Amino acid sequence: MSILALDAGTTGVTALVVSDEGRITSRGYKEFTQHFPQPGWVEHDPEEIWAACLEATGLALAKTEEKIRCVGVTNQRETAVIWDREDLSSPTRAIVWQDRRTSVFKDELDEKNTDDWIRLRTGLNIDPYFTASKFLWWQRNLPDIWAGVEAGKYALGTIDSYLIARLTGGASHLTDASNASRTQLMALSTCNWDDELLEVFGIPKAALPEITASWGHLATTSPTHFLGLEIPISGNAGDQQAALFGQLAFQKGESKATYGTGAFILANTSDKAVESTHGLLTTVAWQAPDGKATYALEGSVFVAGAAVQWLRDGLGIIEKASEVEALAEQVSGSDDVVFLPALTGLGAPFWQPDIRGSLFGVTRGTTNANIAYATLEAIAFQVKAVLDAMELDMDSAIPNLNVDGGAAANNLLLQIQSDLIGKEVLRATNLESTGLGAALLAGLGAGIWSSLEELTELNPTEARFAPKQDRKASYLQWLKALGATEWFHKN
Repeated sequence: MSILALDAGTTGVTALVVSDEGRITSRGYKEFTQHFPQPGWVEHDPEEIWAACLEATGLALAKTEEKIRCVGVTNQRETAVIWDREDLSSPTRAIVWQDRRTSVFKDELDEKNTDDWIRLRTGLNIDPYFTASKFLWWQRNLPDIWAGVEAGKYALGTIDSYLIARLTGGASHLTDASNASRTQLMALSTCNWDDELLEVFGIPKAALPEITASWGHLATTSPTHFLGLEIPISGNAGDQQAALFGQLAFQKGESKATYGTGAFILANTSDKAVESTHGLLTTVAWQAPDGKATYALEGSVFVAGAAVQWLRDGLGIIEKASEVEALAEQVSGSDDVVFLPALTGLGAPFWQPDIRGSLFGVTRGTTNANIAYATLEAIAFQVKAVLDAMELDMDSAIPNLNVDGGAAANNLLLQIQSDLIGKEVLRATNLESTGLGAALLAGLGAGIWSSLEELTELNPTEARFAPKQDRKASYLQWLKALGATEWFHKN
C-alpha cells in the first residue's frame, strides 16, 4: 500500500507515490503558466492547475503498480482562488502569493490595525502577501463576481481548498489550520475564522472553507472526477509547514529552510505561538486531530530560486537553472558585485513590498560568472537575515539548519549558507520534503503510522556543510546595498 502526495507549487504540480517506508517510488510533474498582466501582478489559471494535477498524477501512477491507500495535499500558500460551487469553474484567475497589487490597501488597513491587533491575533503583519487582501481586491474591483460570492454562488479559498473541491467533485469545501493561518482571517489562539477580521476585510464567512486538522479522514475523492480513484484525503498542509513536517522537525527549536521559488525558513516553537518583534511571522505548523496546534516562527524570502530563473529567462546567461552552480564556480567570488533580488519586493524581516531589485558594483570586467555568484550569495544573505531575527525572537540559538527544495542540490549555495550563519547546514536525503511531508501527514491520517515517533527515521541527512570561511564583510556590503536601494525608492 502506498500514499499519493499532491504538491501544487508556484510553478507546477508534483505527484509523488510514497511507500509505507517513506520512500518515493514514483513521480510525475507538470508545469503551468505564470501570468504577469501588469508590473507586480502575478496570476495563475485555476483550471490549468487542476489539469496539471491530473496530468502529474497520471504520470506518477503510470510508473507504479502499487495500490494507493490515501492522498495528501500540499500547496503554494496565500494564493487566492474563487470558483463556482456547482461546476467548479473559476470566473477569474487566482491571485498568487507573490502578487503585490494589494499594497494599495496598506494605509487603509494600517488605520484599522489599532495597537497592532491584526498582527497580534493572526501572527501576520499588514502586507500584500496574505490572502485576505487579495479577496478584498476582488471585492473592490470585480463587483459582479463578488456579488456571486455574497449570494453563495462562488466559494473562496486557497489552492488546497480549491484542489480538494476538484478532487471531491465539489462535495467538500475545507482547508487545514496551517493554510488558514496564512489568510489573515484566522485567530491563532482558536484556529477558527475570526469575526472581527472578516469584518475588516469584508469577507462573508459562508464563502470560506471549514477549517480542519492537518491529518485524519478529511474527505474522499470522487472517482468520476479524479482518475477513477475513490480514496480518503487524509493529510493537508501548506507547503512550508509540510516541508517542516517532512524534515521531521517535531521538536521545539528544530528548523528548516526550503529553497524553492522563494526561500522559507521555519522553526518549531511547540505549543507556544511566539510573538515576533523582529519582522517574522507566527504561524500554525500543523494541527492534530485532537485540536492541539503546533506553532512555528517563519521568515518568508520572496525571491530565491526565482532569482536563478531570472538569470535564465530575463538575462539569458544560463539555459537551465541547474547550470548556475557551474557558472558561479568559474570564479572565486562575486568580485564585489552585489545583487539585491527584490524582484517582487522584499519579505521577512525587511517587509518592503514596493522596493525593486538592484545590481551594484558592476564594472567592465564583470562577468556572467560574477553575477551568478552574487545571485547565490543574495539567496543566502536573505536566509541569514531571517535566521538572525529568528534567534532573537526565540532568545536561543538554532543549532543547525535542515535544508531541502530544488536549489538545495546546489553545493556552492549551501557552503555559502553555512559560512554565513556559522553553523552546519544539513541536506536531507529527500529534497522533496514538502511532498514527503504531505505523504507522512496522510499516512498518519489513514493509520499507516500511529505516531510521530514512527516517522523519525524516514528522511535522514544526506550531506553536511560546515563553515569554512568568514563572510561577514560580504553580508555587511549586501546590507549597505539594501540601504541604498531603500533610499532610492523613498526619494
